[in-house]
Amino acid sequence: MATSTAPERGGGTLRWVRRLLVGGVLMGLVVVGGTALHVWQVARIDDYTHADAIVVLGAAQYDGTPSSVFEARLDQAHKLFRKQVAPMIVTVGGKQVGDNYTEAASGKNYLKDQGVPEDRILAVETGSDTLQSVEAVSKALLARGKSSVVLVSDPWHSLRTRTMARDAGLSAWTAPTRTGPAVYTRESQAHGIFRETFALLWYQLTHFSADFKYTADQ
Repeated sequence: MATSTAPERGGGTLRWVRRLLVGGVLMGLVVVGGTALHVWQVARIDDYTHADAIVVLGAAQYDGTPSSVFEARLDQAHKLFRKQVAPMIVTVGGKQVGDNYTEAASGKNYLKDQGVPEDRILAVETGSDTLQSVEAVSKALLARGKSSVVLVSDPWHSLRTRTMARDAGLSAWTAPTRTGPAVYTRESQAHGIFRETFALLWYQLTHFSADFKYTADQ
């Protein structure tokens, strides 16, 4: 009497498909979890090693007045400048349609009002996202023979900006701000880690930027 093996083969194939799916999900969770942990670890770093320049990443500004997010970054850059971490500060960022000021110009004016000499501030008025801004800064600094930078942004943004800066040819480390909406609450901190985890994974996969708007009050 002949025995049919078709159902057994079908069941075996289904079991392998299930195993592959479960394995893929587990691997994805490991990658995402590992990246989130790395984002959190780098967010805790404050490296005040001497550099050629302090680079403060742009954020929203309103007719020349920095948003609270941007102001917190600028205050941190000013603090590093006073500690002589670097002899110059670079502000970076373009402007939206209808704006009178670029983020870079707004940041430069704020720092001048705080007492930073104008000739110690380089405004790179280019970039509508992190990647464009970092690449514009790299081009401007390398053209001036400068290659080491300490990056100032929000803590959760540190790993992605550092990765991009190093990919752009700079020797880069981070000293993020510890004030502002990005660190106000546990919710904003968790949102920042979540956002930056997937933005970094997207960049590593595609080498395109993926910037997301803040939910915290700016």
